[in-house]
Amino acid sequence: MLIYILRRLALMLFVLWGVSLAAFLISHALPADPAAAALGNNAREEQLQEFRVKNGLDRPLPVQYGVYMGKLLRGDLGKSLRTQNGITDDLRQFFPATLELTLGAVLFAVVIGLPLGILAALQHGKALDLLARIFALLGGATPVYWLAILALNVFHERLGWLPGPGRLDAYSLAPPVHSGLVTVDALLARDPEVLVDALRHLILPGLVLGAFSAALLTRMTRSALLEVLSQDYIRTARAKGLAQNRVIAKHALKNAALPLLTVLGSLFGSLLTGAVLTETIFSWPGIGGYATTSAISLDFPAVMGVTLVAGLAYSLVNLLVDLAYAAFDPRISFS
Repeated sequence: MLIYILRRLALMLFVLWGVSLAAFLISHALPADPAAAALGNNAREEQLQEFRVKNGLDRPLPVQYGVYMGKLLRGDLGKSLRTQNGITDDLRQFFPATLELTLGAVLFAVVIGLPLGILAALQHGKALDLLARIFALLGGATPVYWLAILALNVFHERLGWLPGPGRLDAYSLAPPVHSGLVTVDALLARDPEVLVDALRHLILPGLVLGAFSAALLTRMTRSALLEVLSQDYIRTARAKGLAQNRVIAKHALKNAALPLLTVLGSLFGSLLTGAVLTETIFSWPGIGGYATTSAISLDFPAVMGVTLVAGLAYSLVNLLVDLAYAAFDPRISFS
């Protein structure tokens, strides 16, 4: 297995190189001037030229890419044209918020989608199956921005059950930063009040972001389990007198797990990099908003940094999913 992991990590380097090259070419193909976007329309030509020279934008594109790759090999993502901070520092600030939101959304999707999909498969053709299919249809068709506004209006404005945008209330003192995840930092600081406040702020954006994932997971779980339940070995297990719970837990779910692992991996990667609307509506300071602002301001180094992080996240998630296959299917070997 170690050799397989090392080979995949080596291939991952080529993937990230391809991602960096594609992001560089696409961003520099835009007919726009990053210097004018950073300094404004009232900037003089001397100021624009000074900005280009300072940030290396006056060099030929192959030279710019060579300089960028040289820094990247040293672990330096460069400096943001907009914030003038190191992109690594910016991502270290914004990425934990997105990771925390993504984990909350995936947890909601798993807690709702898996049991509902299992029950729908077991109650095939009955009322519960119909309700699960309606949930899957509505969850997959409802726009995220509409669901976010509706959730805020109902549960925050009208009922007052849950807090509004942000990660903490204005009167809450943020815990010392260790991981960047407020819930984890509150646990490490042994501050239950801040922990509860952070969890309450996580509920609405987590539910909104995870609604589509829960719907998709419900549909995929139902489909995969129905296919497995029709196999001969399931009928044989039932004929031998095995209890229904044992048949489902030991035989059916284990064999239906592989497509579900693939779906979960894809969902995690997409949620980690595609939470722009949710982060914007809930004022969640994550990399989605950072990437959007950087793209609007033509901050090419920041856009490339976010793209590389997204490519790395997808690659690592796919590797973990492939490794998890062996735990569910003994026929899979990495030797």
